[in-house]
Amino acid sequence: MPAEIAQVADFSQIRYAQCWEDADILLSALDIQPAHICLSVASAGDNTLAMLSRSPKKVIAVDLNPAQIACLELRVAAYRQLSHPELLELIGSVPAAPAARINLYRRCRSHLSAASRQFWDERPNAIATGTGSAGKFERYLTLFRRYILPLTHSRDKIAQILKSLTPEERQTFYTQHWNNWQWQLLFRLFFSRFVLGRFGRDPSFFQYVQAGVAEHLLERTRYALTDLNPAENPYLQWIATGQHLTALPCALRPENFQPIRANLDRLEWHCTPLEDFLETSPIPTIDRYNLSNVFEYMSPHNYHRVLEQLIRAGRPGSRLAYWNLLAERRRPESMANRLRPLTELSSHLYRQDKAFFYSAFILEEII
Repeated sequence: MPAEIAQVADFSQIRYAQCWEDADILLSALDIQPAHICLSVASAGDNTLAMLSRSPKKVIAVDLNPAQIACLELRVAAYRQLSHPELLELIGSVPAAPAARINLYRRCRSHLSAASRQFWDERPNAIATGTGSAGKFERYLTLFRRYILPLTHSRDKIAQILKSLTPEERQTFYTQHWNNWQWQLLFRLFFSRFVLGRFGRDPSFFQYVQAGVAEHLLERTRYALTDLNPAENPYLQWIATGQHLTALPCALRPENFQPIRANLDRLEWHCTPLEDFLETSPIPTIDRYNLSNVFEYMSPHNYHRVLEQLIRAGRPGSRLAYWNLLAERRRPESMANRLRPLTELSSHLYRQDKAFFYSAFILEEII
């Protein structure tokens, strides 16, 4: 997160207990190579760890929120100490008894810093229910799943729409059985700017947003349920069921578990705002940037200033990847001689984006 947003939002809690950006399109966009040094917004840690699966020289994770650093640290400890099935139990991707999750945490505990150990020791309920549910945003989605979704559709309908259907079958089911007036009305109310700002994110996160929030999210949800395949979408499955049924995010897939574990020593993390890290740290040249959607929370002026810092810390050919949710951020024309948009590739990847609620995926290359 940038320093600007820290002046108006509370960062004493976990904002996001999972990364809600699709690491599959991120890795395709960045094309990480063994010699690369990567800088990543830490968030909950998933996408930072997914970058390790490509065996770069180094990944540097940065986040101003100590709660998010605690999420990253616990994931790192889990990759070190647990088996892959146990990792999924700790996160909450699969069912597990609360006591079993507490025992898994105890096995990871000694690998945490003192600050992160204290953070998680004080939150046994967050561990018992699965650490992937511990964020403010995930609790908001839990409210939707428990109290709103059942008012719009039966369990059978929810199960049906998550099945692997053909595109034609998905479109027909959505039109004839899903898109009823209850769905449209309650979705618009629950995902309004007011409700989402108060219970899911923070009102200050919408400071630079002008577009309609609920209408955008409703249309992107239609896209995820029809154009994309819900049976292959871990983000949609978690929203609807609170688990990963038939799909996992990149970092949690079994084929990536050992590569990530083998490369954990190539990861370092810093609890500091992104721009402060770029300004004060003796960082090496950065080849690849995972910037989440941090520019969403910056004024255009600060966004341009941080772009300048990122360009200075990179080299020709370095790539920047980031998302727009509702506030448009992309390279200004004043930087056209220093930063080149890779529009064709980013547009292609955006159409595949399983974290479907974003309005754009941006990929730019330093000239």
